Amino acid sequence: MTFLSFTLPFDTPSVLAVGGWLKASVCAMHGRTALVSKTIGDLVDADACNALERAADQLCAERSIRPALVVHDLHPDFFSTRLAVQLAERQGIPALPVQHHHAHVAAVCAEHGVIERVLGLAMDGVGLGSDGQAWGGELLRCDGADFQRLGHLFSLRLPGGDRAAREAWRMGASALAGIGRQDQIVERFADRPGAATIATMLERDVNCPSTSSLGRLFDAAAGLLGLCPQQSFEGEAAMALEKLAERHGETAALTGGYEIARSLDFRPLLAALADGMEAGYGAALFHATVAEGLAAWVRDAVEQNGIRRVACGGGCFQNRLLVRRLSELLQQDRIEVLTAQRLSPGDAGLSLGQAWVGARHLQKLALCA
Repeated sequence: MTFLSFTLPFDTPSVLAVGGWLKASVCAMHGRTALVSKTIGDLVDADACNALERAADQLCAERSIRPALVVHDLHPDFFSTRLAVQLAERQGIPALPVQHHHAHVAAVCAEHGVIERVLGLAMDGVGLGSDGQAWGGELLRCDGADFQRLGHLFSLRLPGGDRAAREAWRMGASALAGIGRQDQIVERFADRPGAATIATMLERDVNCPSTSSLGRLFDAAAGLLGLCPQQSFEGEAAMALEKLAERHGETAALTGGYEIARSLDFRPLLAALADGMEAGYGAALFHATVAEGLAAWVRDAVEQNGIRRVACGGGCFQNRLLVRRLSELLQQDRIEVLTAQRLSPGDAGLSLGQAWVGARHLQKLALCA
C-alpha cells in the first residue's frame, strides 16, 4: 500500500490514527513525518473493516512504527473506535478519542504545518459532538490538543433520523417547520407518500433529532427548490445545488438572510427559498448568503479572540463555489484562510487530523511532566 507523506513542524513519538466511519483511512506520525493511507472506504461491511485493520498493521510493520498512542473518533460505536481500543489494549498503550470536527480542523493545520491557535470552520454532514448531539456546522477555537466550541449553526431537525440525510424533501419539510410553516408541508410535498406522516412527526417532535449540520442545510435548500428528493449517493443534493448555482452565475447575498447570536441562523434565507423562485437563482442565492453569513461569523470571532487565521475543514468545503466566495470575503478583511490542499477536506483526511491532535496531546503531557 502506498502512503501520502507530510513533513511535520515538530518531532513526535509514534502516533497511530484510524479515522472515522465514512471514507476511512489510517495515519501514522513518527519523528517529523506523517504517513496517510489511501482511502479504504466506508466501514459498512466486514471486508472494509478487515481492510482498515490490515492497513494499520501494514503501515506499522513496513515503517517499523511502535505507536505510543492510538487515536480514534469520539463515536463509541464505530468499528474504527473499537479497533483503536483493541490495538491499544493489545500493546498496553493509551487510546485517545478526538472529536470529529476538531479533527477536521486539525487535518488542515497539519497540511499547512500550523502549530499556532486557529479559528476553525468545520462544516460537514454529521459528527458526534462532545455534548452527545449531532454536530456539523461548527465555529471552533483550536489550540493544539484542545478546542472550544464558539458557536454552531442553528439546528434543524431530522425527521426520521438518518433517513432525512438521504431524502432532501424531508429536510425541506424540516425547514418549513423551522420557519413556522408546518401547515404547508403536506401540500408542498404532495408527491411524497410520507408527507403527512413527516408533518405529524415534526409537529409532535417524534423521531426528529436535531443537528447543526451545514450538509443538512444544503439538503433543506435543495428540498425547498425541488431538487434531489431522493438522493442516490452522499452529497448528491449539495452537488446539484452547486452545479445550478455555477450555471446561473454569481448573485448578491440575500439582505437579512441570516442572523448571528451564539448560533448562525439561516432561517430567513430558508423562508425566502420557501416563497418560491427559479431553482438556479435560488441555488446561487443560497451559496452567496451562506458564504456571507459564514464570513460575518468569522469576523466576529476574529474581533473577540484576536486570531486572524481560520482553518476550513469538513466535507462541505469540497464545494469550490463556497470555498472561493468565502475566501474572497475573508481575505478582504486580511483574515488568512487555510483549506485542504493534498487531502480531501472530508472524512478521508480525518485520520491526519486525529494523529495531529494525538501528537499535540503527547507534547502537552511532556510539558506537564
